[in-house]
Amino acid sequence: MKPKQIHEAMEILTDAVRNWQTPAVTIVSQREGDPFKVLISCILSLRTQDRTTGPASTRLFSLADTPEKMVELPLEEIERVIYPVGFFRTKSETILSICRILLDSYQGRVPDDLDELLKLKGVGRKTANLVITLGFGKQGICVDTHVHRICNRWGYVATKTPAETEFALRRKLPRRYWLRINDLLVTFGQNLCTPVSPKCSRCPLAKMCDRVGVGNSR
Repeated sequence: MKPKQIHEAMEILTDAVRNWQTPAVTIVSQREGDPFKVLISCILSLRTQDRTTGPASTRLFSLADTPEKMVELPLEEIERVIYPVGFFRTKSETILSICRILLDSYQGRVPDDLDELLKLKGVGRKTANLVITLGFGKQGICVDTHVHRICNRWGYVATKTPAETEFALRRKLPRRYWLRINDLLVTFGQNLCTPVSPKCSRCPLAKMCDRVGVGNSR
């Protein structure tokens, strides 16, 4: 994909994703507008499919929707309500740890600074950027496996890790797309540009994709 084609690609994707399910964490951000709920939903979503993340988030927030309320819950109760998200026991401990830090160091509020978010247990660059963009509406680029894979598959970047992709996109991607690229490519990657055997014959971006690393496709 040539750099100038990114504008056309974003326009096409914006239209295409209307036919698919919105990512679970995005739904939380749109419905709640609460950085805390975005942060906790992000933790739940790691290595977990959206169809599990969404209901688990709803169940948990029905019991505790603030750090103050969350730390009052027994660990076993959190485990019970978020099951069957992946690594539910570890995530329950992480959620309680994050809430204690928020209460002790941030007056119970989620910080809106990337470096401060990265100090929280279990929060990596993907989660921190998602909180910045979806929770606070501030400029950031959230790069998960879908964004990393697709941008490399297009030939738009040539990177080896999601972190490298984030910094490459910060240098190259027009800022108007920073907030949107994760939502667009997560949805696109879940439904069409899949990790294995992508549906290239149906892809509206086929004419501009370099298909880097693509073997079998449909």
